[in-house]
Amino acid sequence: MTESEKSDVKGHVMDSSTTDGVTGCSSSSAASSSSSCSSSPSVHSSDRNEKKEPPPPYPESVEEGHVAVKVDEDQVSIASSRTSIDPWGIVETEDTGPKWKDLSVPWKIIRVIWVIVRICIIVGLLYFFICSLDVLQDAFQLLAGRAASSVFANSVLINNPVSALMIGVLVTVLVQSSSTSTSIVVSMVGSHLLTVQQAIPIIMGANIGTTVTNTLVALTQSPDRQVFRRAFAGATVHDAFNWLTVLILLPLECATHYLYYMTEAMTQNIVPPSDMENPQFLSAITEPLTKLIIQLDKKVMEAIAHQTDRQKFPMAKYYCTEVLMDFAENYTAPEGQMEYERVNDMIFTYNVKLTEYGDNTSQLTYTEVLDANSTKCSYLFHGTGMTGALPEQAAGGILLVCSLLVMTFSLIIMVKVLNSLIKGPMAKVVRKVVNADFPGCFSYFTGYVAILFGIGITIVFQSSSVFTSTLTPLVGIGVVSVERMYPLTLGSNIGTTVTSILAALAGDPSVIHETLQVAFCHLFFNITGIAIYYPIPFMRIPIPIAKRLGNTTANYRWFAVFYLIAMFLLFPLIVFGLSMAGWYVLVAVGVPFVILVAFVIIVNTLQTRRPNWLPKRLRSWQWLPKPLRSLQPYDRIITGCCKSKKCCCNKKRKDEDEETEGAHSTNSDAVVGADDGGKTTEEATEMEGRSDRKEGGSSDGGRDNDAYEAEDKDHGGQNRGHEKPVYEEDDNQEVYKL
Repeated sequence: MTESEKSDVKGHVMDSSTTDGVTGCSSSSAASSSSSCSSSPSVHSSDRNEKKEPPPPYPESVEEGHVAVKVDEDQVSIASSRTSIDPWGIVETEDTGPKWKDLSVPWKIIRVIWVIVRICIIVGLLYFFICSLDVLQDAFQLLAGRAASSVFANSVLINNPVSALMIGVLVTVLVQSSSTSTSIVVSMVGSHLLTVQQAIPIIMGANIGTTVTNTLVALTQSPDRQVFRRAFAGATVHDAFNWLTVLILLPLECATHYLYYMTEAMTQNIVPPSDMENPQFLSAITEPLTKLIIQLDKKVMEAIAHQTDRQKFPMAKYYCTEVLMDFAENYTAPEGQMEYERVNDMIFTYNVKLTEYGDNTSQLTYTEVLDANSTKCSYLFHGTGMTGALPEQAAGGILLVCSLLVMTFSLIIMVKVLNSLIKGPMAKVVRKVVNADFPGCFSYFTGYVAILFGIGITIVFQSSSVFTSTLTPLVGIGVVSVERMYPLTLGSNIGTTVTSILAALAGDPSVIHETLQVAFCHLFFNITGIAIYYPIPFMRIPIPIAKRLGNTTANYRWFAVFYLIAMFLLFPLIVFGLSMAGWYVLVAVGVPFVILVAFVIIVNTLQTRRPNWLPKRLRSWQWLPKPLRSLQPYDRIITGCCKSKKCCCNKKRKDEDEETEGAHSTNSDAVVGADDGGKTTEEATEMEGRSDRKEGGSSDGGRDNDAYEAEDKDHGGQNRGHEKPVYEEDDNQEVYKL
């Protein structure tokens, strides 16, 4: 830090040579005010160092006789960094190696080769990462696919739009693939087991459930706090958009059915194309590897939803090509019943039907897969689910663990190689090109170009989860900003619907109107959400929500796991249970909850922007019990840390805070002091309220009065004789009041 920067920071406080502790008494006026200074409690800097108290913050202005802070060089450096570093800005890393112009020709060749090698490593790791995502989806389907598919067969659950929405969320989370859940829904609509109106809420829920994959990917970035902050925000911006869109469009659809009527009019005169095929892009590259590990029979999950005989087949595909033969056999009544039970217990028979006639005879008809003429598959987990072989749940558990390990390893190494590759001048070019806007009046259209780019890449990948999960670590290392991630995510939402439209066009021509209508409902659901939450800048609410979640997870890393379980499991289950209890129960519980959430959001906004509009009591949340306004009490319970300052967990947390909290705080700390007369209780409360409003009234984390008492005990009561300070901490600032 330069001398001019240090002097700028020191200009906010009184010179340490003219102050006496923190009492605010100037040495030049000590004679005239000795009585007032002697009556004030004094805490000297040596005592502060002995007690290891937090460093004093830096007020923006100082009134003589009220506040004085002794500043050393380290504190000046910390204060300067707090005002200059943006945690959400583009991260620029310095290249410590020799410059290109200083290298000889052989070393230039070596550097070029090394860059090419690292690019090849990144491409290879990206390939394994995408393959691990495919295997992860198959693992979840083996674990929970049968239970998830059977839910669709319950028409009572589907008739309720709220429960249908939550079923779509839960099923997609369990099978880890929105394409799988939507394909089941489309097949049921084509078989007239579901109507299009019943399918629309399930499609909305599948749109939400698919975002769990990139949130899981963000968890792999947790070792580095700042990388985790950005990665989790980049992942949850997708969640926030989908939940907010459903919050508006589900009631609108239930009231007007606009999606149903609009898509019905669009598909009335569609003529089925001949020889239409669904193009395969990324799967053509990944399947050669994934098919060597596991292959699933998609028809089994559809059969479970349709409640047909084929659900007996193992989910792990046994025959790659099946040769079928229909049988019809006549029996007497008792023999026919016994034969029916025997044939029905066979795994590779379906459409088993026993017809009884009046003359005590019966006919047994069924379809069987001929083992001798069919071709068996060959892969690592072949035979899973068969009698005497590995159970489906066991195989799913093994694949789940292995795919998570490969995914985590690939991401960690890929991020490290990217960090080493993107440095110096090239880093600035890459980051600025990715996050740059068009010049002049065309800058408004930059986001729309990013949406089109997201659509194209998702069509190539044929999976929004793969695309957004690939972007998540790039957001973490600062290559892509959260603001740029948002339109790319919106584009991926549209791109995944194009894939389902192509699949519907390539499907059964006899049911193309119903299947294509469901695909169009999915498309216009996302287009309507984009029209609400993107064109007007202040309506891009998912971005600040995602950043808030990123800040929270940076301070409390366990919150990421809690968020994952709560938003994708507990909350859908609770809403599903309330909707099953009846509309009256759902409204009686849901309406007060929604009103409470809206009240908190409005008050938080006013605390930040228009505090004078609120009553004094609502200008901060300090009057609430700490568990209702802070995550710190839960953090202590979860981390198992004691309140003593000597606790190793607290020490580690404190060290991390000293290194990173200041560098990523947008607000300077505040110190509230008092002279002889001091400030009134009302004035002190008002100052606390103003400091809390800087962060929306939140008080996550901090040091409480019990810590002071424990510290006093450790130092043999050295704190006695002074008024006990009250410590209160906001997310990014601390208020110390004497």
